[in-house]
Amino acid sequence: MNKIKACLFDLDGVLVDTAKYHFLAWKKLANELNIEFSEEDNEKLKGISRMASLEILLSLGNMELSNEMKLKFAEKKNNWYVEYISKLTPNDILPGVKEFLTLLKCHDIKIALGSASKNSMLILNKLNLVNYFDAIIDGNKITKAKPNPEVFLKCAEELNISPKHCVVFEDAEAGIEAAINAGMYSIGIGSPSILKKANFVVDNLSYMNLEKLSLLK
Repeated sequence: MNKIKACLFDLDGVLVDTAKYHFLAWKKLANELNIEFSEEDNEKLKGISRMASLEILLSLGNMELSNEMKLKFAEKKNNWYVEYISKLTPNDILPGVKEFLTLLKCHDIKIALGSASKNSMLILNKLNLVNYFDAIIDGNKITKAKPNPEVFLKCAEELNISPKHCVVFEDAEAGIEAAINAGMYSIGIGSPSILKKANFVVDNLSYMNLEKLSLLK
């Protein structure tokens, strides 16, 4: 077994279900711009940066905007999103998260957050999860969006652990690609048909244990 020394977690869809709030905020912006936007379209925005998401939304409406207007609309969307997530409580933590993080802590396995979200500290504080993490790398500390491996490589660097001893937990295809590009193991959270490049896939973290980590070879 290639001993796993660190577990790196995406935030949205892995630790907490904020995808619904992203959808509501993007849908509100799409309505304002008279662009048709469905939950299926929202899938394309998972795991990528705010500006990259806005580009996809605009392309759905064949719309061109100046950089100044793009920044204005991205900020507008984020303000709506922050309004929604400000109401989060520890009850919004996804199944198995606290139990698995506690298990990792007990066995001296390092824990990091690797997320494109610029609101990760707000969310982690609302969920009372901050103290579980040895490193937090988010959208405020990176310049390249997944599938670029920058976010996960920075996690490994801050933890001082080789990428080959890290495993990434992701619910998005771009995130699994980023883990592979970083030379790390990956475990998908969600649908095996979407996350087929992951080492394996589970429904949520309540299905995770140390035995499953030991399957990564």
